[in-house]
Amino acid sequence: MQEFLNWTVDTIRDDKLLSPWLEEKKYEWTPLVAKSVISILDKGCSVIVISDDERNWFLEYILTNINKKSLNRPYLPFYDFKSFYKLMDNVQNEDDVNYLKDMLNISFPNGYCFWYIGRSQDARAFIPKVSKYSFLWLFDEEKQDAFNLKSSDMALDMKLLQMFRLYNKTLSAALFAEINVES
Repeated sequence: MQEFLNWTVDTIRDDKLLSPWLEEKKYEWTPLVAKSVISILDKGCSVIVISDDERNWFLEYILTNINKKSLNRPYLPFYDFKSFYKLMDNVQNEDDVNYLKDMLNISFPNGYCFWYIGRSQDARAFIPKVSKYSFLWLFDEEKQDAFNLKSSDMALDMKLLQMFRLYNKTLSAALFAEINVES
């Protein structure tokens, strides 16, 4: 079993579709991904994916590709938040969030976590930002415990696809005990 940080660097270097910029961010990337993978595989949490409007294409890409048969792994519990609550843009305060959390606690007795991709100031970011175990890919804010990107980056879409590719490979490697994300 390979150590997670070394495996990440090796994977970035070996995969021709991943760029060196990810290796430069390895110290930001690995703890966030480790926390996400542990939530899914060890704690049995479901992942509720949310994006801002501009990244809706990426949310669809994630949900289309996370459980592809060609991955030859068990299906993992990733869901689109819009399928649970169509009025998510109307969530504006702690009471609204608490009502939603009550519903999600009933729906997911093993737990859940949010994966948010988008602008930090978007209304949809409110729920994941106030939730304890969220996996945040935030744009235009430097927030601790989030992977921070710039929406003005001309290569942003490419970077998102590369990040997803690495994340998906990490899930498979952890699932098949090739890596230990806890070390």
